[in-house]
Amino acid sequence: MASQAEADWSGGGAGSHSGSLWTLFLRGFSWYVAGAALLYLFNNYLIFWRGWPGLSVFFTYQGWLGEEGAGSGMDPSLALLGWLQTLSYAAVILVAAWHVLRTRDEGFRPDSARLTALAAYIARAAFWSVLLVGLADMVLSFLRVEGLMEAVLGADLTTEMGRSQFRGSVVHFPLIGLSLVIAFFVRGIGVAWLAMLVVIAELQIVVLRFIFSYEQAFMGDLVRFWYAALFLFASANTLIVDGHVRVDVLFTRFSPQKKGMVNALGALLLGIPLCVVILTRGMWGKTHIINSPLLSFEVSQSGFGMYTKYLMAGFLAIFALTMIIQFAGYFLQGLADHRDEPGRKEPESHDMGH
Repeated sequence: MASQAEADWSGGGAGSHSGSLWTLFLRGFSWYVAGAALLYLFNNYLIFWRGWPGLSVFFTYQGWLGEEGAGSGMDPSLALLGWLQTLSYAAVILVAAWHVLRTRDEGFRPDSARLTALAAYIARAAFWSVLLVGLADMVLSFLRVEGLMEAVLGADLTTEMGRSQFRGSVVHFPLIGLSLVIAFFVRGIGVAWLAMLVVIAELQIVVLRFIFSYEQAFMGDLVRFWYAALFLFASANTLIVDGHVRVDVLFTRFSPQKKGMVNALGALLLGIPLCVVILTRGMWGKTHIINSPLLSFEVSQSGFGMYTKYLMAGFLAIFALTMIIQFAGYFLQGLADHRDEPGRKEPESHDMGH
């Protein structure tokens, strides 16, 4: 066993050890981390928006958490949903295993690129979401504050648009769904464009305020909406291009192989756990810091501002999701660098917009 482990981590490229059990396990682990994070957010939607029981409630009723006689009162239909949610996490394991066995001759680097591409897609979809939702809600807020909405939409729809739940469900959510489609086909535009949009949004405030003496609450809301998205959505891209602030004394002196191992251990022991804490602490219950604003469609108290404050809480979930997927890819990239697998690239060559 010792000789096999040494052979797995010796140099000489991916071909000498790409099919080893240890390699397959680490690749499968990375895919499971990414898949479980996606599934956690989907199950969060099912639990708090669709009334599914969730694992903790289901396990409690089944008596698997130590409660005696807990399984007697659960509705059969809810029990079925609970079983589906439980088995879904097992299904992620099976899918990850199927993928690595199907590509058993590959090393770490191809999977790292796939995970980076997945994080890039989510970031692009988030960019298109904040772009479309921001512009649409700005127009609605402008019509509302200027008293023009009733002439455009009618009295009944104007009243409904004043409710955040209605505006979110009828306007925001369909635009988010459209963004998922656009991001799949349009890959040349990404979160980097948000920096320009923030500048344009701030510029129009300056021009309208100091030249035309016109300013409304929704104008500042748009800047904050886009700036928060820029800060959080671009984090995964900044990670892969090694753009985050790194305070080190020894790292720059390490060989590429040692740097790879340090990066892999950092992603595994620090990066992934941090994202797990954000997701669990923010979305474990209805009153937690991410779920609470989303479920209540929370809006700001600025009068006739934009109705997008609840989505800004969701930015934290997107940040944690893209980062945990990117950390999983970063973990494999570090292992590939440590093994000196072919294809090592300098960080500057990556771009989340492509």
